[in-house]
Amino acid sequence: MSKILTAIDLFSGCGGFSYGFQQAGFHVVLGVDNTEVALKTFEKNHKNSKGLNLDLHKESSIDAIIDATGGKQIDVIIAGPPCQGFSLTGTRNENDERNSLFYSVFRVAERLNPKAIIIENVPGLLKLYGGKAKKEIIRLCDEMGYTCNPQLLYAPDYGVPQIRKRVFFVALKKDLGIFEFPEPILKEGEYIGCEDAIGDLPDLVSDLGKEEVAYDKKAFSDYQKMMRNGNKVLKNHVGTQHTDHVINVISQVPEGGNHKDLPMGVGDSRKFNEAWTRYHSKKPSKTIDTGHRNHFHYKWNRVPSVRENARLQSFPDDFLFLGNKTEQYRQVGNAVPPLLGKVLAEQLLKYLNYEI
Repeated sequence: MSKILTAIDLFSGCGGFSYGFQQAGFHVVLGVDNTEVALKTFEKNHKNSKGLNLDLHKESSIDAIIDATGGKQIDVIIAGPPCQGFSLTGTRNENDERNSLFYSVFRVAERLNPKAIIIENVPGLLKLYGGKAKKEIIRLCDEMGYTCNPQLLYAPDYGVPQIRKRVFFVALKKDLGIFEFPEPILKEGEYIGCEDAIGDLPDLVSDLGKEEVAYDKKAFSDYQKMMRNGNKVLKNHVGTQHTDHVINVISQVPEGGNHKDLPMGVGDSRKFNEAWTRYHSKKPSKTIDTGHRNHFHYKWNRVPSVRENARLQSFPDDFLFLGNKTEQYRQVGNAVPPLLGKVLAEQLLKYLNYEI
């Protein structure tokens, strides 16, 4: 029987990316982040895993990671360094110290010598500042004996019901070859829409719900059945108390529409690109972000619950988010969809000479 492959998750947040690796059969030994509540969520949902609250700018943090692995062979380093410096949504500052956090990934790799490294980030990383970050990641990989293949992945292609495009760098020890990314499993027209993702969840119209509720409908799509996976109790599905003004405005936005579809003078307090966006039942959602004020349910006049956002991110229903509601939304929005992690982990197993 093959030994269980191991991974550590740097900048883990709640651990969406590495949860996909766990689903593919890896033991995720450690999650490292600087947000305590996200690490509590990580530990709650990862089996026999430890969360470490560390600042990865510091060399002492690298030592702490090595100590915490307890001499175990680590096969894969998973990392999603903060993307604010590269993102199109944040301010762009070439000298933002967060841009250099990917160096800490290589400092850890130098000490642990894994077979593979996977770095995830926003597409902007590829071109911003003349592509310096991309070139540097590839250079560091080569210097340390890895091939490196970056590629943009579009989440709906792999069964995630959300428009999310991210770049993944997959570095493999040179004797293992060059990583070829898995082929998409769906094409446009086959993508999973919001209704098939969240339409079986309680509507939260007559009341805001509570922290634990029972399902009140049967699952009617394969995706919903996969997310339930035999789970009986629904958690993190609590509604938001909106003002009459917000309810009045969003009630005037058609399915799939946004602030541009509102009558003159309505909803003028929010005019930016994503303002007053209502999802479309037959299409994937917009990119789930760390806030929760501008995207609305395809049918009901409210923002999606934490659980609905988690479903759109492909977190199964038994993945429990800890902390207050704002912290839960942030954990969901910061995550890599677990389903995407699982697809990449299963492809990686082929190169690591283990059967799925």
